[in-house]
Amino acid sequence: MTGLGKQAKTISDIQVRTLLRFVETETAFPIRNVVIVLLSFRAGLRAKEIAGVRWRMVADAEGKVTDGLSLTNGASKGRSGRVIPLHAELRPALVALHQHELAQGRGDPDDFLVVFTKGSTDPVTRSNSIQFLFRTWFKKLGFTGASSHSGRRTFITRAARKVSEVGGSLRDVQALAGHSSIATTQRYIDADPQAQRKLIDRL
Repeated sequence: MTGLGKQAKTISDIQVRTLLRFVETETAFPIRNVVIVLLSFRAGLRAKEIAGVRWRMVADAEGKVTDGLSLTNGASKGRSGRVIPLHAELRPALVALHQHELAQGRGDPDDFLVVFTKGSTDPVTRSNSIQFLFRTWFKKLGFTGASSHSGRRTFITRAARKVSEVGGSLRDVQALAGHSSIATTQRYIDADPQAQRKLIDRL
C-alpha cells in the first residue's frame, strides 16, 4: 500500500472508464477484474480489503447479493470494518461474478469474492496479487503515478467533494473510508484550486 508520505495519484472519470473497458476486454478474467476495479474506485477498499472480502459480506443467507458490503475488522485494517452501500455499478457486477463463481462450484458464503489461479488464502499473498494486477493494468494504460491505492484516494476525494450535495459531511466520508481520525481522511483528499476560487467568489 502506498503510504501517505508519497500518495498514489487520483485518476479522472475518463481514466476509470478506460480502465474498466480494458479489464473487461483485454484481460483473462474480465468478470473478476471488473469487480476488483469497482471495489477500489466505487467502494474505496484497500488492496488488503479487496483480497479479504468473502461472499457472506455482500450476500444474505439465501445467497442473494444485498445493497451493502459489511466489511469486518478481520478483512480490513485494524478496526476499520464498516458497512458500505453498494454503488449502482458494483451490485450488478457482484451478481454477475457470483453467478460465474457458482457455475464453477465456488461462491459459498465463506469463499473469497476474488479467486486467483494459484488459490492462495494467505492475506499478504492475496493483497500483493491485487497490487500486482493494478500495477500491470496502469503500466499498460500509461497511467503514471497510479497504484492499487489510487482507487481509494479517488473514491475519498470524490466523496468529499460530493458529500455536501446530499446533506452529509466529512464525517460520513470518514465512516465510508474506515478511518479512525478525520485528519487521516483529510490527507487523502486532493485539493481543487478551481473549487477554491469559486468558493472565494461566493463569500
